[in-house]
Amino acid sequence: MNDITLQNFESDLIQASMQQPVLLDIWAPWCGPCKSLGPILDKVEADYGGRFKLAKLNSDEQPEIAGQLSQAFGVRSIPFCVLFHQGQPVDGFVGAVPESQVREFLDRHVPSAEAMEAEAETIEAEALEAEGDFEAALAKLQQAVAVDPANDTARYDYLKLLLETGRTAQARHAFEPVASKAMLDARLSAIGLWLAACERAASLRPASELEAAIAANRRDFEARYELAQGLMASSRFTDAMDALLEIVMRDKEWSQQLARKTYVAILELMTKPAPRANTEQAKGALELTGKVAAGPSDPVIDQYRRKLSMALF
Repeated sequence: MNDITLQNFESDLIQASMQQPVLLDIWAPWCGPCKSLGPILDKVEADYGGRFKLAKLNSDEQPEIAGQLSQAFGVRSIPFCVLFHQGQPVDGFVGAVPESQVREFLDRHVPSAEAMEAEAETIEAEALEAEGDFEAALAKLQQAVAVDPANDTARYDYLKLLLETGRTAQARHAFEPVASKAMLDARLSAIGLWLAACERAASLRPASELEAAIAANRRDFEARYELAQGLMASSRFTDAMDALLEIVMRDKEWSQQLARKTYVAILELMTKPAPRANTEQAKGALELTGKVAAGPSDPVIDQYRRKLSMALF
């Protein structure tokens, strides 16, 4: 538990909430209900085993911070608790509520123990993959999916590495539980299209035969798409997009925009995730929101996004 001041507001509240949710308890020494709520919050923090962090702010000693938060939420009384996540205040409650209500509030925002375990396994897998130890990374990701089947980020990482290492059958097995969600999740949709290309790879016509068919008929979109699928299955993503772009430029609506959708899927597969947390923050005036973490721009992806935009518009 940390006492929040103007000096440590950014490091111990804003930046800390980029790593895990932080519940800020705004209290005062003269406040009777605050004295009732404080021990409940301490107990719940211990019971949750690191799933969130508790911080406290004495409103008499830090009126500037307390005033801004009270104004932001339209609250005039204490105790007043505000939950920070990813650098921003996301929710709060007022008064000395019973422990059951505190837990109910936290459970709406704090990750489950299973989700935290899956996150830890995923982070370890990233490090192992960077070192080239794909077998160990796959084992970590498989464990992450097993402990938290609803964690689509861990499942996406697992599916991606399975396909990158040629384990198509395993990828199909791991994809089936989330196949129905692909229409609503761009990452899962992209993985589904890549998986389909990998599964079809063995039955595709040779590239030379497909290129001859295209040379004979520039509008042989079936041959162009088949060529793109073979390139995609081989992880030759930019070559695949070049083939798909030829379809989009000639017929945007072909096969219910399948060429465009596959092109966008490849861009999704090539896009690196944003950093997990922003570790640097400008010092100075009090701010209630952190900077948005963003991944570095990729010139190849930017180039192919522009190509698609020009073809469509």
